[in-house]
Amino acid sequence: MLAGAITGLVLVAFGRGMQTGTTTTPAAAGVVPESIDIPSIDVEAQLMKLDLQKNGEVELPPYEKPKMAGWYTGSAVPGEKGASVIIGHVDTKTAPAVFYKLRQLRKGETVKVERSDGKVVEFKVDSIEQVHKDSFPAQRVYVEDGLKLVTCGGKFDYAKGEYLDNVIVYASQV
Repeated sequence: MLAGAITGLVLVAFGRGMQTGTTTTPAAAGVVPESIDIPSIDVEAQLMKLDLQKNGEVELPPYEKPKMAGWYTGSAVPGEKGASVIIGHVDTKTAPAVFYKLRQLRKGETVKVERSDGKVVEFKVDSIEQVHKDSFPAQRVYVEDGLKLVTCGGKFDYAKGEYLDNVIVYASQV
């Protein structure tokens, strides 16, 4: 329910350079982000790996695990140079999900990501925006440096069964 096809098409258009190391600095072999902590909105969540699907869309965390977010493996490991992208659902059919309060974040608030090498990388929120999915800023999210947190938002289209917008948080390493 995120930026689906548009995101996938843009990633294909960028030639998936993010995965070849042309726009990111790789961390030590095997280092991955394991959890995210956003104290101001009461988020403490494990992170799973998210890949590109065969159709070119970024995989989403499973709805059966609404309290889990995911790190897009085609992006930088948080704390390394490049764009690092973490995706989570806003809700399910029956309850709020991990990024339900994401739109409540404010500039200057803290986001912490714990990595498998034991490092905890701290970020400060630079800005939050809500954009229509047809206007998803893929270049800014998937290429420009910094941590990006992405979820759905705005009005819900009951006919399509999805939200019309995305909420995106942009953060810089402290």
